Amino acid sequence: MHQDPGWLNWYAGPSKPRFQLPPGSVDAHCHVFGPGAEFPYAPERKYTPCDASKAQLFALRDHLGFARNVIVQATCHGADNRAMADACIASNGKARGVATVKRSVTDEELQALHAAGVRGVRFNFVKRLVDFTPKDELMEIAGRIAKLGWHVVIYFEAVDLPELWDFFTSLPTTVVVDHMGRPDVSKPVDGPEFELFVKFMREYPNVWSKVSCPERLSVSGPPAVNGERNAYRDVIPFARRIVETFPDRVLWGTDWPHPNLKNHMPDDGLLVDFIPHIAPTPELQRKLLVDNPMRLYWPEEV
Repeated sequence: MHQDPGWLNWYAGPSKPRFQLPPGSVDAHCHVFGPGAEFPYAPERKYTPCDASKAQLFALRDHLGFARNVIVQATCHGADNRAMADACIASNGKARGVATVKRSVTDEELQALHAAGVRGVRFNFVKRLVDFTPKDELMEIAGRIAKLGWHVVIYFEAVDLPELWDFFTSLPTTVVVDHMGRPDVSKPVDGPEFELFVKFMREYPNVWSKVSCPERLSVSGPPAVNGERNAYRDVIPFARRIVETFPDRVLWGTDWPHPNLKNHMPDDGLLVDFIPHIAPTPELQRKLLVDNPMRLYWPEEV
């Protein structure tokens, strides 16, 4: 199994963050890929990644100082959730999962995923990553998983929010947006495109947002080689606005192993050091990293 040309492998020697995470912090967006020999990639996938195992994910968790993970099903595995579920089971309660399912999923399969630790499903609207799924099929899935107390994670790009608005606002669950809906950070933070996203969160209190993936959104890019820790500055005003406006509905994650990056591969230690720039107070940091993800993924422990 050969990974795609131009694909960057994840950063094998991440630095130790200078920012000390609050005790009990959750990396609320990460993935496992394969290993392909054990958990084959989906035939219909749009990309072939490098293997990234549960053991490597848990080693990174410990190195960075996180206590738990939320493992999101990767599109390269399609609706075969075995690799993600296996990692959740192996975590001894320290990981929850977000699955990808089809309309054909049985109640028994949903129950098995719940037992493994799954607490949500992901709907992907990024056209270069997945083929379109009819909205009536997604709404049917949302209705079924709502009965389990699960939520829906949505991945889309900012320009597509107007056409998806009616669908998103009719979902019957908590809705978690990946990466702030991928704003164009070269546009003003108070411009009409990002204002629409803020309005989406303001008018619909069931909508949460991950303020993650500055390495995907940044135009200015990573820090200079002089070891500067203040990377991805152009993303800070956007993420900080969401954290400060909706402090009880934000999550953060590394996005390890950073799929589909072809320009640079982030140092996960640097990504952790991004957090105090967008959540500048201990109270905001604790909500972002501990209280909110625990309430959503481990409510029985809150």
